[in-house]
Amino acid sequence: MPPPTPVPPSGLKPARLARSERVLLLVDFVNPLDFPGGEHLAPAAVEAARATAALKQRLAGQGVLTIFANDNYGVWQSDFHSLVATCLGMQGPAGEIARLLYPQADDLTILKPRHSAFYASPLELLLREMQARELVICGLATDMCVQLTAGDAFLREYEVWVPSDCTAAESAQAKAASLAYMADVLKCDTAESTTARRDRPAREARA
Repeated sequence: MPPPTPVPPSGLKPARLARSERVLLLVDFVNPLDFPGGEHLAPAAVEAARATAALKQRLAGQGVLTIFANDNYGVWQSDFHSLVATCLGMQGPAGEIARLLYPQADDLTILKPRHSAFYASPLELLLREMQARELVICGLATDMCVQLTAGDAFLREYEVWVPSDCTAAESAQAKAASLAYMADVLKCDTAESTTARRDRPAREARA
């Protein structure tokens, strides 16, 4: 079966940008995993992507919008959808993750130059336009980009849920320590994605 074709970006036209009190933020899932230590991250990353794909589908049914925040890997001439296409054509974990989580037409995408999805990116502007109050942060790696994004969300007074089964790190110890920090210091909810109490309709549905 051929890999799915990535959906082209729909654009950020003001008339189409819906309100979403809760926003699903996917950090660095579209990833070739070709960096030192990537081989240690890969198995857990696939499992996290599977859990995230199920969560994404469930939240979409509640009117929750998704933003992909991805590293540009220092290549400003490229764009997110070129990276998606590259990863879709790869074998192994990187290709599997891309096929599980390739963006849909309603999904928004941004590139980030550093670890936090907030730093030097349009994320804060998008969230303000969407009137977001809660972020559901999933992605790679738990103890780096996810944690730093959660820290910036905490400073901006967002309610933050980091589903523990929807993130991955290079070791179980690193992941556990990071989740504990986010729960204790950043006041994040780290309940798993299947926690029933987290399922609730978005107060502001799409227009």
